[in-house]
Amino acid sequence: MKLKKRKIKYSAFFFICWLALSFVLIDVVLDFQTLLEVFGSYVLLEATLWLWVLVPTLAVYMLTKDE
Repeated sequence: MKLKKRKIKYSAFFFICWLALSFVLIDVVLDFQTLLEVFGSYVLLEATLWLWVLVPTLAVYMLTKDE
C-alpha cells in the first residue's frame, strides 16, 4: 500500500479533530473515572479509546479518493 500525500493530509486532519472531540466527550461529559468503573480495567478502557480514534481514521484514509 503506497502512501499518498492527499490521503494522509485528510486522515491526519480527521485524526486531530476526532481526538479533540473524543477528549472533550470523555473528560468533560462522561468523566474518565465513570468509564473506568464501567469497563473495570484501565488497559481495556485505554485500548478501546485508542481503537475509537484509530479505526475511523484508517477508514477515512482508505475511503479518500486519490487523484
